[in-house]
Amino acid sequence: MDLAGRVAVVSGAGRGIGRAIALRLAARGAAVGVVDLDGAAAERVAAEIAAPGGKAAAAAADVGDLAQVRAAFDVVRGRLGAIAILVNNAGWDRLEPFVANEPALWDRLIAINFKGALHCARSAVDDMIAAGWGRIISVSSDAGRVGSTGEAVYAGCKAGLIGFSKTLARELARHGITVNVVCPGPTDTALLAEVTSGEKGAKVIDAMRRAIPLGRLGEPDDIAPAVAFFASPEAGYITGQVLSVSGGLTMAG
Repeated sequence: MDLAGRVAVVSGAGRGIGRAIALRLAARGAAVGVVDLDGAAAERVAAEIAAPGGKAAAAAADVGDLAQVRAAFDVVRGRLGAIAILVNNAGWDRLEPFVANEPALWDRLIAINFKGALHCARSAVDDMIAAGWGRIISVSSDAGRVGSTGEAVYAGCKAGLIGFSKTLARELARHGITVNVVCPGPTDTALLAEVTSGEKGAKVIDAMRRAIPLGRLGEPDDIAPAVAFFASPEAGYITGQVLSVSGGLTMAG
């Protein structure tokens, strides 16, 4: 398998898109560090990987806390080895107009959706530099490419993640490290259900579905192959790129 011998860490891997990514990378042969705020969920996903003979290690961490991220990544290193692949997937959102936001909400959104990726990248990149090989894939959002009503700060964080990734791609290329971004459109996850709960949320979901040319919301398993491709040897000459996986909802360049 094309990732045999590589150690990957996936943040927010306890459910949804992160879980699908962790399982896909394991199926490709990677040993996977399953990192999530919910330690029990991380353990369950690690057990799913181990059941058919894969290698995995679970660790709990709030990605907004650098000390917790470093400790979690040290757990992964201790059990699996040096980190070669990082997937910045952890994220959180709340649908609310900007004028209704409180600063505490801004802080939480920034800590999870932007600073979390900084913390994870800084905690993994030295291993990649030492090895002269690495892959960093960040899960942003189409909201960060084109904007999204009710998600001003979230979209800003996701746009920032794209700019951060492009710059990191330039800085780390000489070390044999590629950095790319996957931007999901609306995807059927527990988080989407949470942020679109209630009668108004149901209308939002229906409008999203009708706007998608392929006629349905995305599934976590639609996103995972794009991430696995960027992690693969076949993507070795691709860096600093942004791929929308949205069923055609957005087609901007």
